[in-house]
Amino acid sequence: MNASIDLIRRYHEAFNRADWPGMLALLDEHVIHDLNQSGREVGRERFAAFLQRTTASYDEQLKNVVVMVNETGTRAAAEYIIHGVYKATDEGLPLAQGQSYAMPGGAFFDIADGRILRVSNYYNLEDWLSQIRRIDVD
Repeated sequence: MNASIDLIRRYHEAFNRADWPGMLALLDEHVIHDLNQSGREVGRERFAAFLQRTTASYDEQLKNVVVMVNETGTRAAAEYIIHGVYKATDEGLPLAQGQSYAMPGGAFFDIADGRILRVSNYYNLEDWLSQIRRIDVD
């Protein structure tokens, strides 16, 4: 159990440092990645491509991360607050103008042999859209 908690914490710490190689090293070669309100991608290479795509459009930090693990350490969940900046327009989404956002999010994990086998990410897309459509006037 403790090893799985540590694994998920290291995963999120690597994310917050934008340490993509460190993050990818924690994933199984055939990791399953369920994207929020979207499709499923399989494999560490696809996950790396996802990170590259999203890094171009978003600058995010996960704060107040809470990790929960089942008794056997084979399944985990993390809940957090996503603090981000929408810095470049992502395909099919509204125009990016440096909008900031903060919202709850979460992820579910399958774990085996010290590696993450599955990551399923969730957040409220409508909340995010309402935040980035709001233009703050100073």
